[in-house]
Amino acid sequence: MSTADVFRTEWPRLVATLVRDVGDLTIAEDAAQDAFVEASVRWPAEGVPDRPGAWLVTTGRRKAIDQIRRHRRFEDRLPVLAAATATVESLDLDGERALDDQLALMVGCCHPALALDAQVALTLRIVAGLSTPQIARAFLVSEATMTRRLTRAKTKVRAARIPFEPPTVETLEGRVGAVCEVIASIFTEGHASATDTALIRGDLCEEAIWLAQLLSTLVPDDPEVAGLHALLLLNDARRPSRLDDHGSPVLLADQDRSTWDQPMIARGLAELARAHSFHRGGPFQFQAAIAALHATAATFEATDWAAVLRLYDALLLGHPTALVALNRAIAVDQVHGPAAALAALEAIEAADDLDGDVSGYVYFHTARSDVLARLDRPAEAVAALDRAIECSTNESERSVLRGRRHDLDRRIDQPDPAGDRPIS
Repeated sequence: MSTADVFRTEWPRLVATLVRDVGDLTIAEDAAQDAFVEASVRWPAEGVPDRPGAWLVTTGRRKAIDQIRRHRRFEDRLPVLAAATATVESLDLDGERALDDQLALMVGCCHPALALDAQVALTLRIVAGLSTPQIARAFLVSEATMTRRLTRAKTKVRAARIPFEPPTVETLEGRVGAVCEVIASIFTEGHASATDTALIRGDLCEEAIWLAQLLSTLVPDDPEVAGLHALLLLNDARRPSRLDDHGSPVLLADQDRSTWDQPMIARGLAELARAHSFHRGGPFQFQAAIAALHATAATFEATDWAAVLRLYDALLLGHPTALVALNRAIAVDQVHGPAAALAALEAIEAADDLDGDVSGYVYFHTARSDVLARLDRPAEAVAALDRAIECSTNESERSVLRGRRHDLDRRIDQPDPAGDRPIS
């Protein structure tokens, strides 16, 4: 196993163990970093230990002891930590206690006392082990800004006395949804970046999938956790076909399905089947079922759009958000045509019982532009596309939308009875 593989596997275990031992997130993180720095120096010369995890825990605890001696308020931890260091060889790093520690770490990073951006940053830093510069680059902020964000989050953790201890059943039931939402937010930024020049950030997609897999291991009996894991796998399997050679988005109808990652689709379907086995549904499970219909269709035209629409109807009943309603409208288009889709889109604007506002959402306006164009209302389609360009925060996306607008301008001068194909 390479040093990089050891880091990915052992980082969350090490930090979780040290947080339990020390009771302070900052000291635990710093000690873990110091342990990996020492490993990067010693292992190339001495070789990777037979039990790298045990070596890292021993070294991390010693580093923590060094830090605690400089922080007198943690001195009461020294005897316990020193005793634990002396007996680390008997530590079961893959046992139930180690898994409980990692779950405590994830749940603590997603505590409701923290804002969502702080939860995302802490999860990427503390659980996934990304460096501060990496997280800063992912969200297009300066390293100094991300450092301040993480510092504020850790200060909030300390001030609010947020516990990093194995959650009770009640706490876990109330918090696992928040952990899923944080992981989904990380994937969404990677899958369709609102900030980066590149529309797709594969690195963030992979971090989110890794976190979902870890959570699925830690909470194996939750259907929504399994549903989230399945959803991310099934969506990311299409990544190779989602951009052309110039980095521009390719519509689902035009994607080369031969490039889709079939082993990843198989993993996603297996995880979805596991989620279904609990006989309890939830929003991530419904979304994963929709993604499965897309992933298994031989062609765009062969997609079971009626089933997709039924799933969106069910999802909307339990999860009445504007985004779900927008996706449902696109399915309506495929089943009932552009006139019905336009009525569904206009109903979203008029609705007062949906969570979320589509007025500034780029994909709402591109969907509306598309159906208007196919209803032979090109001037209105141009106005909708102008609004989409105004709402977009991604330069690659804006470039594609400007190209579509140019095509619409040409249609106004030279009407094209074939029209454009729908967005999906």
